[in-house]
Amino acid sequence: MNKQVQLHHWGLIDYQQAWDKQEQIFAETVACKVANRGRAVEECVSTPNHLIFCEHPHVYTLGKSGHETNLLANDDFLRTIGATYHRINRGGDITYHGPGQLVGYPILDLDNFFTDIHRYMRLLEEGIIRTLADYGISAGRIEGPGHERLTGVWLGNDNDGSRSVGPARKICALGVKASRWVTMHGFALNVNTDLSYFGHIVPCGITDKAVTSLQAELGHPVDLTEVADRVKTHLAELFEMNLID
Repeated sequence: MNKQVQLHHWGLIDYQQAWDKQEQIFAETVACKVANRGRAVEECVSTPNHLIFCEHPHVYTLGKSGHETNLLANDDFLRTIGATYHRINRGGDITYHGPGQLVGYPILDLDNFFTDIHRYMRLLEEGIIRTLADYGISAGRIEGPGHERLTGVWLGNDNDGSRSVGPARKICALGVKASRWVTMHGFALNVNTDLSYFGHIVPCGITDKAVTSLQAELGHPVDLTEVADRVKTHLAELFEMNLID
């Protein structure tokens, strides 16, 4: 079990370019696993793990289980606000990425950690919850109207704490893909995000919940690099990773 994880900082990067780079790393990892199946144990090669941090220019992405009707703008309008749109191969519905948002793409071989996709999702959420606690914000998970758990990290509703009272609002979205226990895509934490861009979609297909950001909750901008450092520290603890920068 290889728990070394290579850390990558891609900065502000076009969504399609980042997706292509993810796909390449993902394919190489899966190919390594497939090749190992034909080797003797002593000849097997450890599969690599990666944790990528980046930002994207304004873009809307729709997951494979999503509905295009949750995009409330046409192509002409998207051009006027400088945004693009992609249908992609993660789970979940529609979301927004843009400057000031911390996007994390863990490309992990879960055979190196644990083979439980639900535990994987909950630990990603927990890493964000602990990061928000570092800023005095109480966050957590909430249930939908049918008592199903709503993926992501939320403030308000059943969460308490002086900075998280009020109606439920999402601060971090999650959407992943996994094949042969190798993951890709990940999470998007609103730090200094322009929340007006969420007004052109039904975020994650949920009509009765709001969105928020660290900046909106604290009343001032937050250093994105500092937030990324806190997130990586918490994820390293939760997954027992050995991060290599």
